[in-house]
Amino acid sequence: MSLQVKLTDDLALCHALRRIVFIEEQSVPEAEEVDGRDAGALHLLARLDGLPVGCARLLVMGDTGKIGRVCVLQDYRGQGIGVALIQSALEVLRAQPGVLRAKLGSQTHAIGFYEKLGFTPVGPEYLDAGIAHRDMVLSFTNWP
Repeated sequence: MSLQVKLTDDLALCHALRRIVFIEEQSVPEAEEVDGRDAGALHLLARLDGLPVGCARLLVMGDTGKIGRVCVLQDYRGQGIGVALIQSALEVLRAQPGVLRAKLGSQTHAIGFYEKLGFTPVGPEYLDAGIAHRDMVLSFTNWP
C-alpha cells in the first residue's frame, strides 16, 4: 500500500471528505463545518493507493499554526493515515516563517492519539459543534 500526504488546492475534494466525516458521520451542522476560512488556509490531502482517504486544514495565526478539520474516512482508520496527516502538518507549519508552535482542538476521545505525537493538553474541556474538545499544543523548540 502506498500512502501519500501532500499539500493540495483541491478544496472540493477536501470538502467532500469533511462532509462525509463531520456532517454525515458526526452530525456536525453544515453551518459550523463550512466556516469561510478555507480560502486562507493550507490543505493537506492523504491518498492511499491513489484514493483520497483523509485531509487536514492548516491556518497560520501569528506565531501559531492551527491544525484543524483533520479527518480520515471510517474504513481507513487505524492504518496510520491520521499520524501521517499530523506529521505532515507539523512539517509544513514548522517551515512557515515565524511559526513557533502548533495548536489543535482535539475531540476528547483522541487526546491520547495527539499526546503520542508530542502534543500537550491545555485549558479546560469545551464543546465544539456539540462534541467535547480540549486544546492541545506542541512547541517547535522541543520538536525534532
